[in-house]
Amino acid sequence: MTEAGPNPLRIVAVHGVNNHFGSEMSDTRIEELRRLKAAAWTRQLSQGLGHTVHRLDLDFAYYADKLAIGPAAHGADGHDYLDSPLAQEMLTDWAYELGVSDQVVQGHATVPLRALSSWVARKFDLAEGPLRVFLRLLFTEVSVYLEAEAAPARHAAREEVAARIARHQPRIVIAHSLGSVVAYEALHAHPELRPELFLTLGSPLALPRAVFHRLVPTPLSDGQTLRGTRPPGVTRWVNIADVGDPVAVPPQLSSFFEGIAMDHPTVISGLFRFHHAENYLQSATTAATLAPYLGL
Repeated sequence: MTEAGPNPLRIVAVHGVNNHFGSEMSDTRIEELRRLKAAAWTRQLSQGLGHTVHRLDLDFAYYADKLAIGPAAHGADGHDYLDSPLAQEMLTDWAYELGVSDQVVQGHATVPLRALSSWVARKFDLAEGPLRVFLRLLFTEVSVYLEAEAAPARHAAREEVAARIARHQPRIVIAHSLGSVVAYEALHAHPELRPELFLTLGSPLALPRAVFHRLVPTPLSDGQTLRGTRPPGVTRWVNIADVGDPVAVPPQLSSFFEGIAMDHPTVISGLFRFHHAENYLQSATTAATLAPYLGL
């Protein structure tokens, strides 16, 4: 938790992928990591807002230690397919959603990582090497969380996020990447949690089959399509998606979820720093969304 001035804006931040530093961390190490991350997110939000960090009172919900991620996910191990069949299936679903060329697909249901990362790098003007490492990590973590509805890791991560929100009583919950999925499920599981604003950044919530169809609660049919809903305790839901972010696919969550007040496509990322939380936190769109809550 960061130090704040009088009447600061209370926020709970929920991280995305690439925050896993081992599942056997001590409580002391987790608290140290939480403080460092909270300070970083506070600084980045403040830079975007153009105001002192003392206007924000930000607590950081750290759940990555609840997910058992193997070491192979954190580097390029030379294999062209992901180790987990579910992760590979999710990668393939994502590729089809992007409209990947038929030449990239091998067989009926698999997409080789090297060919896919090359194709996506060209489509989004990204650096291929870092993208390939990131995709291995992304779909490994997403598959671990979404593996089964009642999986212990999923429940533990969701309850950790809910506990931080209950403890800090924020006006705003900001969730990035996979964190938007965890926070969405945590807020649904605990309708007594009542943030005024749920701000999702670079969210994959609407990714068909891989994410959207695996959500809890299950999206319901409106007679024509499946629709998710705004968590019942949330007053306002705003989504921000960088049009150059291949994780935020499809970027317009309002096409899949009821109750989204604003759905902002914007331009944020660069060649090497695609999908980074820092890019979103410092963006003018994020600042404009938060400014009314600071009386600006």
